[in-house]
Amino acid sequence: MRVYDSLTGLKDRYSNIIVALGNFDGLHLGHQRLIGEAVALARRSNGTAAVLTFYPHPLTVLKPELAPPMLLDQDTKRRMMAELGVDVLILLPFTLDFAQLSPEDFIKDILVNQLNVKGIVVGYNYSFGHRGRGNPETLWKYAEECRYTLSVIPPVKVGNQVVSSTLIRHKLAEGDVVAARKLLGYYPFTEGAVVYGERRGNTLGFPTANIDCPAGMMVPAKGVYSVHVDLDDETYLGVANVGTKPTFHGNNQRINIEVHLLDFHGDIYGRKIKVKYIRRLRDERKFSSVTDLVNQIQADVQSARFDHPE
Repeated sequence: MRVYDSLTGLKDRYSNIIVALGNFDGLHLGHQRLIGEAVALARRSNGTAAVLTFYPHPLTVLKPELAPPMLLDQDTKRRMMAELGVDVLILLPFTLDFAQLSPEDFIKDILVNQLNVKGIVVGYNYSFGHRGRGNPETLWKYAEECRYTLSVIPPVKVGNQVVSSTLIRHKLAEGDVVAARKLLGYYPFTEGAVVYGERRGNTLGFPTANIDCPAGMMVPAKGVYSVHVDLDDETYLGVANVGTKPTFHGNNQRINIEVHLLDFHGDIYGRKIKVKYIRRLRDERKFSSVTDLVNQIQADVQSARFDHPE
């Protein structure tokens, strides 16, 4: 997959472009179906499967106070899009000037004149252009004149709930990682390098790997979770604490992610790990003694041993 931050020359470099439009935060089941449709259409027409999206998230520019925490970082999003079969990712910088572009100008100047798209795929609730005034009906209006096909993906549901990034954030904020997984199509996760912590886990008999909570990224609610930890090519069972370690610090510390890998012995400081949240075991809480904390961690570990990797 090739990644571009400009439209210059793309219509000459790629033919028969079928483009998926959206923000695609989380690349959940709805996004996967939408992008899958664009890829399928491109393959059938011997064309180019493209995704056009923006960075940073438009709300970060327009209303920073309302900007949501992201479900995926940019590197992970790129990797997952490539796995979905996308040929070209167009990651346009979102600016206040760009936000002034009318829906009609976005269609004619961006999609048609600069990309010469032959097909467009969007979700049922897609909005675009100045103040979000464009929608699928707007795209239908210009389809014949501009000679592109339009596919509108209906709501994707899990049970009776429509899959959305907002709903997934709500589930994670509640600590319901099981529900989040069903909506995402994969385990919610945090990825990062192991940093030096207080090394208190070693004295308790449960050495831990600490990951700094990435700025601007969504993490589950405070609590203790059964996790799977990817390290190099291996996956380990583990127990993760998301929170402030109130037994030692109270509740005023910044959020930290601390993971104990079961049956693992080794130095992994500085190495990158992926922590996948399987289920929530309990709330984070302050214990009256270190002994009580250790006893509870032992119980958490025994519970996590039932969650074998698939």
